[in-house]
Amino acid sequence: MTTLLRNATVYISDSFQKKDVLIHGGKVFVDSVNADSISDVFVIDCTNKIIIPGFTDVHVHLREPGFFYKETIATGTKAAAKGGYTCICPMPNLKPAPSTLENLKVQLDIIEKDAVVKTIPYGTITMKQDGRSQLSDMEDMAPYVCAFSDDGKGVQTGDLMKEAMLKAKSLNKLIVAHCEDESLLHGGYIHDGEYAKTHGHRGICSESEWKQVERDIALAAETGCSYHVCHISTKETVDLIRKAKAEGIDVTCETGPHYLVLTDMDLQEDGKFKMNPPLRSKADMEALIEGVCDGTIDMIATDHAPHSAEEKSRGLEKSAFGIVGLETSFPILYTHLVKKGVLSLEKLVEIMSVSPRKRFGFEGGIIADGEPADLTVIDPEKEWTIKPEEFASMGKATPFEGWKVSGKVLMTFVDGEKVYEETDTETR
Repeated sequence: MTTLLRNATVYISDSFQKKDVLIHGGKVFVDSVNADSISDVFVIDCTNKIIIPGFTDVHVHLREPGFFYKETIATGTKAAAKGGYTCICPMPNLKPAPSTLENLKVQLDIIEKDAVVKTIPYGTITMKQDGRSQLSDMEDMAPYVCAFSDDGKGVQTGDLMKEAMLKAKSLNKLIVAHCEDESLLHGGYIHDGEYAKTHGHRGICSESEWKQVERDIALAAETGCSYHVCHISTKETVDLIRKAKAEGIDVTCETGPHYLVLTDMDLQEDGKFKMNPPLRSKADMEALIEGVCDGTIDMIATDHAPHSAEEKSRGLEKSAFGIVGLETSFPILYTHLVKKGVLSLEKLVEIMSVSPRKRFGFEGGIIADGEPADLTVIDPEKEWTIKPEEFASMGKATPFEGWKVSGKVLMTFVDGEKVYEETDTETR
């Protein structure tokens, strides 16, 4: 079906412009819109709505194969579409882990059958996805994966990381690192800060993150590997990456929405506030916001990590690490950063839609004639309340439950096909 989106405010070349957008043959047209020459055009009035390149999330957990009781590729990609995402990259902590082409194909087959948005998986760095074993079959998997990561585990020795970086460089692939020095964890499960001290919890020190980032930046400089840091959470990490970029080292990074709007002093004795890395201090949050504003932090990734209700019902100490985020990322950041004047809307679109695609080499991220029609239509002023029971994701654990937000995804298109449309019941 050919669709004409009329009277919209459209993100084009780093700015918003009043345009009509034609979706035809899976492509988008904005400068040569001639709907009169096409029969059977479906017209949608988008007055007071914005149209942006679909969001891209390079860090999600879809749990399938292996842990489908938490999430499936079908439910996870539906959640992505509902959140305005047109491209996502599922992490490799699966069973079997995608450490060989044979194992990877199990996941690829399910993606082919069930995914409703573009879904480009990771391959593991190590054979056991443990940050310690021998390298995975990186060469065999390279044509089918977005990058290599052992997410959930930091690569524990410099020698192994150097070997991985050299191999990834030879394959023209990114190393995407979950940075966590396990020798510094000491059984911690929330930030080693004021809340942990006053409530008797074991803390995770900031050094467990930034020390590995420091090591890896030096290795990236030595090897010339393209290096990307997952879900950064500390002020020291921001400083290290800022300095590395100034020195011309090929490093990028991401942070999550929760690290930009919450601190450890917002914690409650509830598993929906437990994630890894943990919510850090106010000083860390402020450094992350500064890093987003000055370009040190390149992109937003949700680290969407669904678990069963039982796994998240054991309090801060014993609940599984991870919260969901695909359906709340844009409204949280729009409400608490854009509407408060911290970020421009253009900057938010850049770090959620454009930058991830550029760094990972994906097509799209541009609204221009002939580009893939991967689009998201948003009502920026629609107010609503975050209700986990309405999520498309099987995971319901979010620290944002009950928050009132602005910015509602109305439609999501992937290659011109409408993969999500809001219904009235979802806004009541």
